[in-house]
Amino acid sequence: MEELVTLEELSPHVYVLKLNRPDAANALSSELLDQLQEKAHEINRRQEIRVVLVTGEGNKAFCAGADLKERRGMSDEEVVQTVTKIGDTVRMIEDIHVPTIAVMNGVAFGGGLELALACDLRMMSTSTKVGLTETSLAIIPGAGGTQRLSRLIGIGQAKAMIYSAKPVEAKRAYTLGLVEYIHEPQFLMEEAKDLAACIARNGPVAMKQAKKAINQGYDTDLSSGLEIERACYEKTIPTDDRVEGLQAFKEKRKPEYKGE
Repeated sequence: MEELVTLEELSPHVYVLKLNRPDAANALSSELLDQLQEKAHEINRRQEIRVVLVTGEGNKAFCAGADLKERRGMSDEEVVQTVTKIGDTVRMIEDIHVPTIAVMNGVAFGGGLELALACDLRMMSTSTKVGLTETSLAIIPGAGGTQRLSRLIGIGQAKAMIYSAKPVEAKRAYTLGLVEYIHEPQFLMEEAKDLAACIARNGPVAMKQAKKAINQGYDTDLSSGLEIERACYEKTIPTDDRVEGLQAFKEKRKPEYKGE
């Protein structure tokens, strides 16, 4: 079976999850989605993984979205099933326990941008564009785009992007808050590695609990959110890492966290 999704270690505790269909602009074929789901499960099983960079092979496309060639021969019911599968896969990426960073090295359209929206952070090359272009094909974003984009950049700006179907360039995406970082293409992956290494140095249990607290608390009321935060905070208290953090601070050295 062709390896359409790879998972490799870049540096201690930092892994890159790569879509590997450069000849098809890393489009989301059914087989690629199956492999992406398998990798998401694998990441959650492996304790040594603390940060994941999500990117695409080549320098033209992060992910061009759904595989429209594959879709051409489908019945209406099969199209709905395929879009549901993309949405389920994107949700699995969102539910990865550790921090994830979408490294958009090329265009991210439709389902490709929806995949990036499911990551915790987004980093983009200054030479590329992103967009939810579905309405130009007489459909709408169906893998979370109408929901995650509006939560990220505000309802008005999300409507403007989705209604117009126009891609936006890097500076505009950064201004909108659609991406947290933009870098020149030649520096993008190096900057991504540096950010990931910075995150990987921190307490692994704390990182997982911080992600859980933010994600679960975001769509609830403040009182409920504070309860979620308190429960997540309490998970960090009995850990060896918390003791190591205090000891390292006292001894003026870098802590060596083990995720325990």
